[in-house]
Amino acid sequence: MATGMGTSGGRHGMNGAQRRLALLLAAGFAIVLLAILVADAESMMSDLALSGKHDTAVHIWSWETTSIIAWLTATPAIWWLVLRVRPPRFSWVVVALLILLASVPVSLWHIALMVGLRKLFYAMEGGRYHFFDLFGSIADRLLYEYRKDFATYLQFAGLAVIAQWLIARAGLPVAVPATQRMLTVADGAVTHQVPVDQIDHVTAAGNYVEIAWAPRTLLHRATLAGVGAELGAGFVQIHRSRLVRRAAIRRIETDRSGDFTVVLENGTELKGSRRYRESVQG
Repeated sequence: MATGMGTSGGRHGMNGAQRRLALLLAAGFAIVLLAILVADAESMMSDLALSGKHDTAVHIWSWETTSIIAWLTATPAIWWLVLRVRPPRFSWVVVALLILLASVPVSLWHIALMVGLRKLFYAMEGGRYHFFDLFGSIADRLLYEYRKDFATYLQFAGLAVIAQWLIARAGLPVAVPATQRMLTVADGAVTHQVPVDQIDHVTAAGNYVEIAWAPRTLLHRATLAGVGAELGAGFVQIHRSRLVRRAAIRRIETDRSGDFTVVLENGTELKGSRRYRESVQG
């Protein structure tokens, strides 16, 4: 897939449409979680009443609330996984395998944090929370929880896929002023017009390059040399696998070996090789 220069406008990071869409999706996600919380708590109370078991409404609400809190803390990891593990970086078979494997640590995190929060809540009441009482072994309880968590995990991952696709589509340019140098980047099914002066750095990744564009990283099928030739003198090579925009560099820290670290205006630190030090400082 060839790269190409063009022109377009744009704002640093997400554009206005993307920010509005991201806020709308976040609000919708919060509403869905609240609805799930209420429905699960009410369902749990009904099920306990029908089975002849009794517990306080406060405890039942604490169970559901701690579960939701634990899932919220896992959401950034799921979002990152969906963002990074996708075609064309990996084949669909590998993507499916990695997504499935990741469900295990995510579930363990959810269980550990959920149980910890419940124990803390019960301790504040002067009681004790017993997680394994209803099961014959720890393995049985963990397997029971994992089966429930797996469905929730897939729902969260699916929502992340849809949200990222919508946000990426909202970022497609709608106007093409003739004042801005652009790099055309085909990232999967979406083609971006990326302002050259908003690219922080470019890193080789096998048959692809990773283009750091504000808070996002775009994966593009191209060589580092090819992209560097199109970006021009505004970018400097600091390592055999990395280019950096000169104007984004805020300071250079050199160590005793001669290698160095480039600190960008957004705080990102990138390692550089001593063989490229003169070109950076020149």
